[in-house]
Amino acid sequence: TGPVKTPKQLLLAVLYSFVVPVFAIIALVYFVTADKKPAEGAANPEKALAARIQKVGVVEIRDANRPLKSGEEVYKGQCTACHAAGAAGAPKFGDPAAWAPRIKTGYEALLTSALKGKGAMGAQGGGDLENLEIGRAVVYMSNAAGGKLEEPKALAVAPATK
Repeated sequence: TGPVKTPKQLLLAVLYSFVVPVFAIIALVYFVTADKKPAEGAANPEKALAARIQKVGVVEIRDANRPLKSGEEVYKGQCTACHAAGAAGAPKFGDPAAWAPRIKTGYEALLTSALKGKGAMGAQGGGDLENLEIGRAVVYMSNAAGGKLEEPKALAVAPATK
């Protein structure tokens, strides 16, 4: 009364129930061990090779005469991800209660925390921004929360002589 009516059907059902999984396992093993697929992340082998053998230290030449960013520009480009929402324990932008204890420590302590990192915030110093720009962002965020910090001034540089 089942789907198998004859001994021939029974034999075929038993045969297929063993043969099909064996071929599936063989195909799976072949797929996993095949050398034809690239390793993960090696879509461009030349670029991956260059990254593996690059020198430890590199010199990056940047435009020293570019205009420095304002505190607001730095905040919008670098700081909003955490400080706009108060993520990962960061004091929320414009929240006087969260910023008051930090503002009391003074500009130098705030700048040091920003440059070297604090808590979940990574170090901001040594990146694409000048320390002065990071200082401007610190002042911008502090003053938005009720601080009265003075924005740091750029050092006057004498023009080059020939």
